[in-house]
Amino acid sequence: MTRAERQAALEVIAGEVRVCTRCRLHATRTQSVPGEGDPSTEVVFIGEGPGFNEDRQGQPFVGRAGDLLVRLLGSIGWRREDVFITNVVKCRPPDNRDPEPDEIAACEPYLRRQLEVLDPAVIVTLGRHSMGRFMPGARISQAHGTMRPTDPATGAQNALVFAMYHPAAALRTPAIERDSYDDIAQVPTALIASRERRAARERTAVAVGAGVATAVAVAPEPPAEPESIQQPEPEAEPSPAAAQLVPSDQLTLF
Repeated sequence: MTRAERQAALEVIAGEVRVCTRCRLHATRTQSVPGEGDPSTEVVFIGEGPGFNEDRQGQPFVGRAGDLLVRLLGSIGWRREDVFITNVVKCRPPDNRDPEPDEIAACEPYLRRQLEVLDPAVIVTLGRHSMGRFMPGARISQAHGTMRPTDPATGAQNALVFAMYHPAAALRTPAIERDSYDDIAQVPTALIASRERRAARERTAVAVGAGVATAVAVAPEPPAEPESIQQPEPEAEPSPAAAQLVPSDQLTLF
């Protein structure tokens, strides 16, 4: 999919989000907040839901929490324009309460379709409700700063998910803010690890495809009554190379 095709597909989803009435949140919103960013990025940041400023402007992370997210990105040499930013729910819960399970479920198809279009290498979750979508059962106090493969059912077919605290929590608690800077410093390493993991899978797929094609091309006519057929053992998937920490100013997002 080209950059223009991705952008067009994301705009279709955004248009649906702007007029969505799938859950009760539409009744109290000023604007829905589909998300924004580079359609060709490898990294997607997913928060919990829009706040007061986001509801007024229709953009994700534009208040104080957004300012901190920009500073966190800047600490590794990235800009918000380099990534894609969205939320688990696209409309503001009243009084900034936590999103309810049925509200998250109502928005799930939009988020899944966005991830299918973007095909990110890394998903960075911001806050426990976002993390719960990709790391069910995990506790954010233990899972922040860690990564694991995503479930393809989320829409991210071949990605790693990396958990972080929500910037709003970091604004309230200095220790969480320090943890957030430590955590985001690991995101470039997660991106390198995901690139290598994806490349290894692609190499395996190519090798298996070539092997099948060769076997079909050269296979002899089977005997009329074979005594036995020895099945070849499946080729093991190569392990991804260990990720090496690269200074973020030398790491390019594609």
